[in-house]
Formats: sequence, C-alpha cells, structure tokens
Amino acid sequence: MLAELLSQDLFGVLLVFTRVGAAMVMMPAVGEQTVPARWRLIFAGALTIIVMPALAGKLPAAPDSPIGLFLLLGVEIVIGLFLGGIGRILLSALYTAGTIISYQASLSNAFAFDTAAAQQGTVPGLLLGTLGVLLLMLTDLHHMMIRAIFDSYGLFQPGQMLPIEDMNEVVTRLVSQSFLIGVQLSAPLIAIGLIMYLGVGLLARLMPQMQVFFIIQPAQVALGLVVIALTIPPMMLWFLEDFRESFARALGTGW
Repeated sequence: MLAELLSQDLFGVLLVFTRVGAAMVMMPAVGEQTVPARWRLIFAGALTIIVMPALAGKLPAAPDSPIGLFLLLGVEIVIGLFLGGIGRILLSALYTAGTIISYQASLSNAFAFDTAAAQQGTVPGLLLGTLGVLLLMLTDLHHMMIRAIFDSYGLFQPGQMLPIEDMNEVVTRLVSQSFLIGVQLSAPLIAIGLIMYLGVGLLARLMPQMQVFFIIQPAQVALGLVVIALTIPPMMLWFLEDFRESFARALGTGW
C-alpha cells in the first residue's frame, strides 16, 4: 500500500513538473537564454512542489503501459509549451516594432547579439526586447504567467484530449495581433519616415546633382534617435497593457 501511494505521488510530481518545466522553457523573463538552465530547473521544481498539494485531486492515475506514460507526458509538454509560447508570441511584438524602426531610422545595418534569441538582431529590436522583459518583471506580470500554469489545470485537465483546433486558433490570432501591435508601436517612425522620403524624393527631382543620400542619412539617424527617445515611455506602457489583456483573453480568464 505504501509503495503504491509513493509511486502515485512520484507520478504526480513528474506529471506536474513536465508541464511546469515546459512552460519555463518558453516563458518570457524566466525562460531567457541568459538564465542558466540549472536555475530554471530549480525554479520549476520549487513551483511544482508548491502547487502539487492543490492539484492532488485533479491528476489521473498512473498508466499501466510505458506508451501511455509517454503519451500523457507528451500532452503535458505540449500544454506547457503552449502556455509559455503565449507570452513569447506577445513579446515578439517588440522585436517586430524594433525591426521596423531600424529600417525607418537607417539603423538596419547596426546589429548586436541578442542573448534572448541567441542570434544577431537590430539594435532597436534588442533595446525594446530587453526593456520589455525588464518591465514584465518590474510590473509583476510574470506572476500572471506563473499563475496561468496553475489555472491551466482547470482548462487543460491531464489525461484528456488536447483541443488542437482551439489552440491553433489562439496561436494564429496571437501571431496576427502581435504583428499588428508591432506595427502600431512603430507608427511614429513610419509616419516620419514617409514624410522624410517624400521630401527627399522632391529634393532629388529638383536638384539631381545633389548627393541626397549622403546628406539625408545623418539627419534621418539623428531624427530617428530623437523620436525613439520620446516615444519609448508611451510605447512600453501600451505594450504592457496589451500584454496583460491579450494574455488573459487567450486563456479565457478575467485577470
């Protein structure tokens, strides 16, 4: 009897840890590449121990076959990646905005190594992405993402079939919304860029002998930096509000 209870408890810990650990891999702030894997593992284990007593009655019995165990753990991994991926998709709006801003401010050839994505990225995108992760931690929005893991057991009960169609619809809607938010965040630079390009085109037609490119590029970079400095505060406030509302809406909660 004791062995059966012990094995059931170990199975429950493994089941919860699978979902929590998969979510930690994708979740913004906690799942960044700069966070050592050991610390993410420790954090996932500690969170599993905390939420395990409250989930004891919601976990299924251990399957009899290894295939059933692997299928059950695979479903939990998919759910965890889905939960963490929601925040990652919403955070990508800042990288989209940074890429658009880099083109409008003539900074598209200025690259820096993005430690979060483990690849090179534009300087405005790296700035906005890093600032976004920092603000998520400072405003305690990472608590909302962690709480969503616990609340997900009421939405995705272990041992049941995944709502694949609903999950695909949520991901598709979030990707389109993230791109839209990225374009909206970079709207001031887009407007200024269009006006500047129009003026440069007229100047090139009026004075064909003038080297317009060498004259206008320093002014475009300087004006772009000034506009970025002025628009970053409202830009980040808009992003945080949209992140909170979109994350809650994606999981059908009322946070």
